[in-house]
Amino acid sequence: MSRIGNKAVEIPAKVKVNIGADGAVAVEGPKGKLSWNLPHSIKGSVQDNRVSIVREAETRSVKALHGLSRSLVHNMVLGVSEGFTKQLEIEGVGFKAAVQGSILNLSLGKSHPILFPIPKEIKITVTDTTKINIQGIDKKLVGQVAADIRRFYPPEPYKGKGVRYAGEIVRRKEGKTVQ
Repeated sequence: MSRIGNKAVEIPAKVKVNIGADGAVAVEGPKGKLSWNLPHSIKGSVQDNRVSIVREAETRSVKALHGLSRSLVHNMVLGVSEGFTKQLEIEGVGFKAAVQGSILNLSLGKSHPILFPIPKEIKITVTDTTKINIQGIDKKLVGQVAADIRRFYPPEPYKGKGVRYAGEIVRRKEGKTVQ
């Protein structure tokens, strides 16, 4: 039994959800539009400002898709009404970031600057040259952009330099000792 899948998704005011006969889910709100197709064994319906997702079979894989589908529809509704945000912090001497048009310019101690093209659905702002704020309506895309930026220089355990999520704790190691 999927406890997540059985829970109905509340639709806030100013958000419209349409579920087609073929399983196409379209969500429109003040921040934008998102669409996605339900798996073939999952059906959805909209009643009284609630979206309910039901499954047609009781196999293990369909049960897993039931909870996944409900979570994805819930994230779509949250995205078009409120949006999603990820924060990154840059730690290190001389490490900095700047937005130049549709490109994020990262100086991370390498011999060349790293130029990251910003997707058109994402808004990136840089404060204090070391704090990066990533905003968008698609939770998956916001998280993927944050992971891609972090991958350029993940935090290292000896000095703690690198790009990390805000609030991420990096376990530090003791370096070599002289005998």
